[in-house]
Amino acid sequence: MKLFSFYIFVFALSFSVHAQLDNKRSSVAIPAVETTKETDTKKIIPAEKEKEETNFGNLTVTELPKPNFNKPKNKFSLYEEEWGDPGELFKEQLDKNIADLKLSPEEVEQLNGSKTDQYFGDFRSKAEFVNVVYRDHGAVDGDLIQVRVNDDVVKARVFLNGGFQGVKIDLRPGLNKIDFVALNQGDSGPNTAEFRVVDDQKNLISGNRWNLATGVKASIIIVKE
Repeated sequence: MKLFSFYIFVFALSFSVHAQLDNKRSSVAIPAVETTKETDTKKIIPAEKEKEETNFGNLTVTELPKPNFNKPKNKFSLYEEEWGDPGELFKEQLDKNIADLKLSPEEVEQLNGSKTDQYFGDFRSKAEFVNVVYRDHGAVDGDLIQVRVNDDVVKARVFLNGGFQGVKIDLRPGLNKIDFVALNQGDSGPNTAEFRVVDDQKNLISGNRWNLATGVKASIIIVKE
């Protein structure tokens, strides 16, 4: 009888514990409560339109339109035209300046150099020889000349400086033609030089100046009597 009562007590105890665990696991549904939406309580304030005019007392200032920075940019160039050779541009500008100044042909020759051979006359002398001297009468800028006597080269390449230098030429009977050939026009152009011809008694026979383009020559003739 005691054993039976004990089993009944254990069974009742286990059933009570199981019922408590099930009660803890069960969930309780909480009804949802509707709340007022935030958008319903806050008012949307429209953006103000930009004012085109602003009043300062009696003064009205109108706002200017915003600049457009997306416009295509022109290609940068120092000159309106493209030149393959900088010298071509310089010559074009020089010719334009000459035309604007309306220079005489002689003045143009002074600037650009003569493009035709120059002849400085013929002179008679009884001297056995002459000294021919020459120098750059302008800026010393690298002018070069060649000296010929009766078409023979006696000085192949002479650099003209500010002081006189020269060559002694023995005269033969009859004509003695002396040529000065401009080999270049230096840095500033044209080929500029002054020459003098002095006989064996130190008498001045002739002297002159030239302004030559490259390849042009100046000539003088000494006739030995």
